[in-house]
Amino acid sequence: MEHEQSYHYQVMRRAIETIDAADDAITLADLAAQMQMSPAHFQRLFTAWVGVSPKRYQQYLKLDHARTLLRDRFTTLDTAAEVGLSGSGRLHDLFLRWEAMTPGQFAQGGAGLTINWGWFNSPFGRALVMGTDKGICGLGFADDAGDAATMADLTARWPKATLVENAAALAPWVQATFDMSGEARLHMIGAPFQLKVWEALLSIPSGHVTTYSEIASAIGHPKAVRAVGTAVGRNPVGYLIPCHRALRKSGALGGYHWGLPVKRALLAWESARADAVA
Repeated sequence: MEHEQSYHYQVMRRAIETIDAADDAITLADLAAQMQMSPAHFQRLFTAWVGVSPKRYQQYLKLDHARTLLRDRFTTLDTAAEVGLSGSGRLHDLFLRWEAMTPGQFAQGGAGLTINWGWFNSPFGRALVMGTDKGICGLGFADDAGDAATMADLTARWPKATLVENAAALAPWVQATFDMSGEARLHMIGAPFQLKVWEALLSIPSGHVTTYSEIASAIGHPKAVRAVGTAVGRNPVGYLIPCHRALRKSGALGGYHWGLPVKRALLAWESARADAVA
């Protein structure tokens, strides 16, 4: 089962990369051929994972998709919690529990912490996942920067922690993360200001977006847009802390620590699934 899941992740990753790199729409037959599958089998696999057909999904990767999201699915963060658009608003049955490290513990650089780590296949590329006994504290996508740089990036955040390669300890949380079933836990390790920004990001529902200035207002620092942008960029847990849902007011994607192709794919995938279950 694990081998089959890994294979499906690799197929979805290659399909997303192929669609994203194409200048024009790709037919189902051509896309299936590139994935070395029959059109019918590829269509079933893609639809089962994404929730919509490959043709429909391609519509979400248009360059103006971010502007469409800002127009139609803009989330005002000060009301999000009131209407249940936080963890419980995520698609399907994913239950996200999170716990934050105290400022004093953060200042110690992870001293006394044991952090397990492992590499996993995901539909958005090769993923490095790190976690304590309380939950995932790091998740980065390596296809853009490479394995060594991604490892150096995450480990540098907690220089005094003890790192142990132990993918098995993380596997249930990782499966819940990408299958959107079961329970995914987070252990958020950051400075107090960063934690406020990341908590605000958690209130943006899947399939919706907000802006950096909206986040700044929501945490009580409306003039700190640049600092918010920096905190968003320093988010150590890609995807689960959804920094990809933060856009510029202009509708531009802005930056993304793990590469803009991943950000575009994440936004398109979430929009497609949100429409499919609406």
